[in-house]
Order: sequence, then C-alpha cells, then structure tokens
Amino acid sequence: MRFWDASSIVPLLMTETTTKTLQRLAAADPAMLVWWATEVECASAIARLEREESLDPRAVIQAFDRLTRLADGWHEVDPSDGIREAAVRFLRVHPLRAADALQLAAAFVAAERRPSSLELITLDERLAAAARKEGFALVEVSPVD
Repeated sequence: MRFWDASSIVPLLMTETTTKTLQRLAAADPAMLVWWATEVECASAIARLEREESLDPRAVIQAFDRLTRLADGWHEVDPSDGIREAAVRFLRVHPLRAADALQLAAAFVAAERRPSSLELITLDERLAAAARKEGFALVEVSPVD
C-alpha cells in the first residue's frame, strides 16, 4: 500500500502527461491510502478546470465519475489530533501550504511515525521535498507519451 496525495490522483481522473505512469502504479498496487480530505482537493481541481473552461462538460462528468469510483475503493486516514499536531510542526519546518502539511501529516501518522516504512506518491515538488527530508520513500513519476 502506498500513500497517494491529491496531486497524484488528479491525473487518474483526466488525461495529463503522467496519467499512464500513474495508471500503471495504481494497477500494480490498487490499495490506495489517502488523506481524509483528498476527495475534496481532487473535486476542487476538477471544478477549477471547469470554471476556466479547460475541460469540456463531458470530461468534467467523467472526471467526477472516476473520482467517485476511486474514492469508493481507497483507504482514508481520518483526521486526528496527532495529524493536526504533525501538520503544525511540518508548517514550521518546511515551506508547505496547509493542505500539503495535512497530507504529509496523514502519511506520517499512517506510517506510525516511521516515514521510511511507507512509499509516498506526489507530483507536488514542495511536498516531495518535505517528504524526502522527513524520510519518506518517494515513488518517482515520469511523464509518458
């Protein structure tokens, strides 16, 4: 099981340069572990692209359908005091946004505070840098044509 942040799930919902690579990773290990708010973060990404008219209405519907199917099968790390405390610490030591600090804290708590025991998948460079410094093993994701 790997921890997937929202940035790594969005390409599973709509076609991006990393979609094929991430699809292969998901197929190889379908037990996805995510933060409790990941579905909201993914919905936000789809809605933003819809507002910007970067996705046509049919693609928006398909993306939300894919999100619902994925969310029905993934495992969520629920909010807790430990996650909030870890997120606050991460904000003090890494240049993260609040949502990214919560993602990292959820992975940290899911790994039972032993980051090297859990692989993390993210496309967010800031989150990846913080995760590396905390000791997580990151799954490299390269764009595939």
